[in-house]
Amino acid sequence: MATLPIPVKFSLHPSTSFLQFQFQSKSQTITFPRKINVVCSASEQSQKRQKQQNPTKKKESIDDGEKGIDPVGFLTKRGITHKAFGQFLRERYKSLKDLKDEILNRHMNLKEMSSGFEILGMHRHPEHRVDYMEWAPGARYCALIGDFNGLSPTENCAREGHFGRDDYGYWFIILEDKLREGEEPDKLYFQQYNYVDDYDKGDSGVTIEEIFKKANDEYWEPGEDRYLKNRLEVPAKLYEQIFGPNGPQTEEELEDIPDAETRYKAWTAHNEPTPYDVIDSGKEYDIFNVIVDPEWPEKILAKKPPIPYWFETRKGRKAWLKKYIPGIPHGSKYRVFFNTPNGPLERVPAWATYVEPDAEGRQAFAIHWEPTPEHAYKWKNTCPSVPTSLRIYECHVGISGSEPKISSFNEFTKQVLPHIKEAGYNAIQLFGVIEHKDYFTVGYRVTNFFAVSSRYGTPEDFKQLVDEAHGLGLLVFLEIVHSYAAADEMVGLSLFDGSNDCYFHTGKRGQHKYWGTRMFNYGDPDVLHFLLSNLNWWIVEYKIDGFQFHSLSSMIYTHNGFASFTGDLEEYCNQYVDKDALLYLILANEILHALYPNIITIAEDATFYPGLCEATSQGGLGFDYYVNLSVSEMWSSLLENVPDHEWSMSKIVDTLMSNREYADKRLVYAENHNQSISGGRSFAEILFGELNEHSPNYKDSLTRGSSLYKMIRLSTFAIGGRAFLNFMGNEFGHPKRVEFPTPSNEFSYSLANRQWDLLAKDGVNRDLISFDKDMMVLDENERVLSRGFSNIHHVNENSMVISYIRGPLLFIFNFHPTNSYGSYSVGADEAGEYQIILNTDEVKYGGQGCIKEDQYIHKTISRRVDGLRNCLEVPLPSRTAQVYKLKRILRI
Repeated sequence: MATLPIPVKFSLHPSTSFLQFQFQSKSQTITFPRKINVVCSASEQSQKRQKQQNPTKKKESIDDGEKGIDPVGFLTKRGITHKAFGQFLRERYKSLKDLKDEILNRHMNLKEMSSGFEILGMHRHPEHRVDYMEWAPGARYCALIGDFNGLSPTENCAREGHFGRDDYGYWFIILEDKLREGEEPDKLYFQQYNYVDDYDKGDSGVTIEEIFKKANDEYWEPGEDRYLKNRLEVPAKLYEQIFGPNGPQTEEELEDIPDAETRYKAWTAHNEPTPYDVIDSGKEYDIFNVIVDPEWPEKILAKKPPIPYWFETRKGRKAWLKKYIPGIPHGSKYRVFFNTPNGPLERVPAWATYVEPDAEGRQAFAIHWEPTPEHAYKWKNTCPSVPTSLRIYECHVGISGSEPKISSFNEFTKQVLPHIKEAGYNAIQLFGVIEHKDYFTVGYRVTNFFAVSSRYGTPEDFKQLVDEAHGLGLLVFLEIVHSYAAADEMVGLSLFDGSNDCYFHTGKRGQHKYWGTRMFNYGDPDVLHFLLSNLNWWIVEYKIDGFQFHSLSSMIYTHNGFASFTGDLEEYCNQYVDKDALLYLILANEILHALYPNIITIAEDATFYPGLCEATSQGGLGFDYYVNLSVSEMWSSLLENVPDHEWSMSKIVDTLMSNREYADKRLVYAENHNQSISGGRSFAEILFGELNEHSPNYKDSLTRGSSLYKMIRLSTFAIGGRAFLNFMGNEFGHPKRVEFPTPSNEFSYSLANRQWDLLAKDGVNRDLISFDKDMMVLDENERVLSRGFSNIHHVNENSMVISYIRGPLLFIFNFHPTNSYGSYSVGADEAGEYQIILNTDEVKYGGQGCIKEDQYIHKTISRRVDGLRNCLEVPLPSRTAQVYKLKRILRI
């Protein structure tokens, strides 16, 4: 496009790589980033201009942004005083500011910092090519090898010092598409293609010259392009003005020409100064202040670039396929080849989005995933809104089928998602989805962080799973493992570029103390770039609604959490705490919640680090929920080690209500996959696993197991917490544990599935799923989880009865194995009429039906019990629980 006839100053900003155009009459700067695919709003562009015009005001803007920030704010709110921990929080905040400054020296903003997937890895470029970028600072040579180039390490390469590697260790390789036989190269070297549409404006047959002429004719106002169309008019007029119409034609005929200042003064003596005169202030450098008519900059800035004409030069997918053969076709296998000080290496690219092992399972290749438009998945549903309470269904795709095999994304979508919706849950949490080498690791030893596991299907299949879940109103959470990585070298990140410190710490610090996995170096900005981009990738590419961060204690402490904790705050700020890991978690929560306000982040930390769910501006880590891990451990211990009559009611209440001040941030579960997978037994296996239909006590044992199973789930669900989690199959008491195929079981899949067929048979499993559905309905109708704290007013160790009030609901549990009470007194806050709305002893739930329908409604008695003014006298069979709702208030 032609240049504007206005004096401007051109400069290349050294740190931001932006070309700046500055009009000299005003302090205005227009920036055009080199990445043309970034779209910013007008307000964002204005803020960028102001930031670049006034770099000296950076400190002032930071101070303005720090209003309302208190590094020890949550300590003050909780009334906690601890000098060492408070000082640690202040130093951590200072380190966070320094880290952000370091990041902003290399990235435009934190959004760009967390969007590395836009340029790293394999990407199709509009100019009929594919760009590949990889971070490997320890390598000296980088090349792509695969079936597309005959595994040649020299055909597609980049060498250090040859425009292939920058100072930070990022390698850049271009894979040009190949011209088909008989086709001519494009006339425009910058010819672009639209790879999505078969037909585009560029296929209309209009020539480039016609498009440019049309752009100039419609873009410029009359007279503005006068000097563009007649480029010799200005020098000809100037020559005639100086020398006259019959001026000299050769150098010999020229006389001595006065200097420019003398000629300028002589000219201004007869003419008024123009608005474009250059005024030299006497300074020695060759930059002059140019006086410009103020209307000109406003007029030019008001113009919109003729982008539609630029896009009109683009050609469509049909024209591209007619002229070119893709340099790397869809489905091609490839690896990255490095030459390092220790010799040549082949690795699976760190940013690969699809990875598939070969037939023997020993070596993996990345798969170039670029499906045609007709095969690419098209999203149909929008993400559902976040509910006030979360009922999360935890699941593993591979074991979700009934057959002894690895199930697929498509099978899960068709068979399991409808069951989850029918069961009353409003969110699913997937684990084991991200690519991992060994199936028996359950997905926790991740090898390829940007790839869905190929053993379940393709990226398009996973998109369909997420989309169908959204269509059913289910949120989709992903359990993310950023606390460690697989130690595998051929597939994973370990020794990726030949050096031991590429992504991880060196020495013992880089190895997990017990699990043999590699520990990330969270103090390296490029590692942060990788991990933060990974979080953003799953949201942008797959529309994930939230994350559960796995095993935070492994990353927060250098001892990986394998130490005894007394609760002293000193243990959370001593030399064993990894401050860099905490800074990463703070950055992750800040960026995720800033970019996606509805995102949900859940922390799994056995040590419950102080401030886990507090705002980052108040010294916290910024998570929305934390997992109460102690509850499932308590129930497992009681079921396996303690006789029923020795259960402690106080211990149950204390464990369920631990960290009461964070009850609105608590995610609770009676059992998750750990009880079923990690070498243990599920509660159903403990309660029902050894029952024999022909044994004399079969019926009593079955009633005991069913009763305790329902009471454990209801008490955990309703006593405290704003979110509840259930592992796949536990809602109907799946009778078997999960056992992945390993050498110890001769790689058997017999226990690596779920027995959905039990739901079609009469029996305890159908009874339990009926109860679980009604428990979910209870929350849907009465908002149990989203209500305030439970008021636990009755805990009796002798009668083994627990009672508490939550909103208008009164919960009563009788854990006694033998004693039933015909008229048991419990306190009630409001005088009125109470009705049973959920009873674990109903026949349809596999109970005995000891409470008849005419006993479902009770009126309070004006008698002080449990410190409350009123009481209810209710029937209470052994091993049962009832939920009463205040139906009518009596005014006294």
